[in-house]
Amino acid sequence: MTRLVVRALAWLSLIAIVVVTIVPIGLRPHDVLPVDADRALAFAVMAAFFVLAYPRHAALCVLLLLAGAGAIELLQYVTPTRDPRLADAVVKAAGVSLGALAAISVNRLRRTRYERSAESIGSQPRSRSEETTQGGR
Repeated sequence: MTRLVVRALAWLSLIAIVVVTIVPIGLRPHDVLPVDADRALAFAVMAAFFVLAYPRHAALCVLLLLAGAGAIELLQYVTPTRDPRLADAVVKAAGVSLGALAAISVNRLRRTRYERSAESIGSQPRSRSEETTQGGR
């Protein structure tokens, strides 16, 4: 995926999580996962998208997403049918942590692959035509 697509997915997942968190409980989508697993998975996917989209700012992404997990939980105060709980914020923060760790691992693997391919390209002997165009014999 291109970085632009991953960035779009990151921001769209954040918007979706905020909307689902503050809508009245009757409008919240239902799925087959237990509620805590659903929360953790949503935040893990969002964190992974942000860390993959902004690899040079992974630490900042993680810090902001951890703070955001608490802030998003507090947003439930504006909806009378929702009740913010510390336990829910902890589950969301755990999801952020797991998703970020997975994406950081992926970024490191990609960087290692890139460095190895760059080394192999640099260590290959030059062809005869390259030597003549670069001033060699």
